[in-house]
Amino acid sequence: MWKAQPSGATNTAAAAAVRISEKEEKAENEGSERGRARRRFTGDKDLSPGPAYYTICALGGMLSAGTTHLAITPLDVLKVNMQVNPIKYSSIVSGFSTLWKEQGPSSLWRGWSGKLFGYGVQGGCKFGLYEYFKTFYSGFLPLQDRTSLFFLSSASAQVFADVALCPFEAVKVRVQTQPHFARGLVDGFPKIYRTEGLAGFYRGLFPLWARNLPFSMVMFSTFEHSVELIYHHLIQRTKEDCSRMQQLGVTCLAGYTAGAVGTVISTPADNIVSSLYNRKADSVRQAVRSIGVANLFTRSLSIRIALVGPVVTLQWFFYDTIKVLNGLPTSGGLSREHEDGGISA
Repeated sequence: MWKAQPSGATNTAAAAAVRISEKEEKAENEGSERGRARRRFTGDKDLSPGPAYYTICALGGMLSAGTTHLAITPLDVLKVNMQVNPIKYSSIVSGFSTLWKEQGPSSLWRGWSGKLFGYGVQGGCKFGLYEYFKTFYSGFLPLQDRTSLFFLSSASAQVFADVALCPFEAVKVRVQTQPHFARGLVDGFPKIYRTEGLAGFYRGLFPLWARNLPFSMVMFSTFEHSVELIYHHLIQRTKEDCSRMQQLGVTCLAGYTAGAVGTVISTPADNIVSSLYNRKADSVRQAVRSIGVANLFTRSLSIRIALVGPVVTLQWFFYDTIKVLNGLPTSGGLSREHEDGGISA
């Protein structure tokens, strides 16, 4: 015969059920919050970052960086020559005139293959790995500590990107400043390997890191914060409430700001890289002494501002356009759920 349970047992069972329900709800909320924390970096689309997402970002970075760097090859040729021989190439106008008269119009496109393939590979690593590390580090850092997240993610990605770029850069700089060294990558690679070995390709790796790590950290962080600032204070709408064309416009404005700020930071190391690759100095210390502390910050600064600002703008524009064409949102900015939740930069 069935007997009624005492009231105390009933209360105990009910309390246990409540505790289990509370634990399940808490676990669900925590899982949902982790999901939102990850989705905030891929935008308003409910997309968990994975191989497909990172592949799109890497291909977008490769195409955007390679094509934009190819387009500004003449400016890059002049910049490197201004760094190596500042007396002969003292300004942008006179520098172009000297190159045209002495070496012909084809000299302005010297090193184009190094720009296209070298910076294409670098761009793929930089943008693809930046998105990966941003998701990876978001699991360790507080949601509010966004600047540290951007710094760590961009620096980690740039370390690998510069290792990939360095051999291309070694050939490119010499082709641009030494007319009879080689015609491009095909004959430049074996020539350096025969005379200097593998070490010849990585002679400028540490100065390259010194140039690109601060630039990348400042550029990505400035871009991310600029996007949020534009949406929050200028447009005063969330990214989801703006059209794709408006979002791409925000990308361009934030991209130019990021490029201009990063240029000033990275100019000294850029001068050292050119000096080392062209054997104007055998060490970083010797290069600094030869160039001078003041000239480290001012030499080729004007041409670099004219060069880097538009390049970074176009890179972000092409990169985000490729993401949009693949059904992804544009880069940067908080989604509506995080703005409503009070999470700020």
